Amino acid sequence: MISPWILMIVIFGLSAFVSWRLRSKFNEYSQVGLSNGLSGAEIAQKMLNENGIYDVRVVSVEGMLTDHYNPQEKTVNLSADVYYGRSVAAAAVAAHECGHAVQHKVAYAPLKFRSAIVPFVSIASQYMQWIILIGIFLLQTTPIPLTIGVGLFAVTTLFSFITLPVEFDASKRALAWVQNRGIVNEREYGYAKDALWWAAMTYVVAALGSLATLLYYLSILSGGRRSD
Repeated sequence: MISPWILMIVIFGLSAFVSWRLRSKFNEYSQVGLSNGLSGAEIAQKMLNENGIYDVRVVSVEGMLTDHYNPQEKTVNLSADVYYGRSVAAAAVAAHECGHAVQHKVAYAPLKFRSAIVPFVSIASQYMQWIILIGIFLLQTTPIPLTIGVGLFAVTTLFSFITLPVEFDASKRALAWVQNRGIVNEREYGYAKDALWWAAMTYVVAALGSLATLLYYLSILSGGRRSD
């Protein structure tokens, strides 16, 4: 059986590689001008309107690769490079974020479930590391604190895996729309698909990393119980 430590190191390396690759791809496709000349903001607004979504605003936010959909405020938040960009990368990212808005409208089940557990995950993320640390120190006395901490971490791991179908589905909706509506030509479609695939891989690696960490904590917990 592979040691959790080795697994964590491997996934850390994969995470660094995928992050680098994503930024590399985004920079590359940001230099490829979109044949129709539309900006990311215009594409986002067009996709929302064509899906009958009129209560979601498209706004610009600071940072690079900070694009996201906020279901509470009903905003598609696009980084400046995407909002104002007229590139294949801007089109892909803008359409992907609008894919989440479409999911919200049609009550896509994984998105609903993920949104429902966000408050609990937020609270768990604030305290679980402290609980786990205390639990490790007290493990020889009682396994209860570490068990609670591992349970909280398990919820965050579940959240990361629930995120996967949400992200892949948003990309699927985005790619289908930009292709069917002629937003991109055949060459641009291939670039957009490649960019979104690497973006999705960051979530896959994050989920695997969370799972590896969970297995590591479980190994500590089971080791402590065997020594009792």
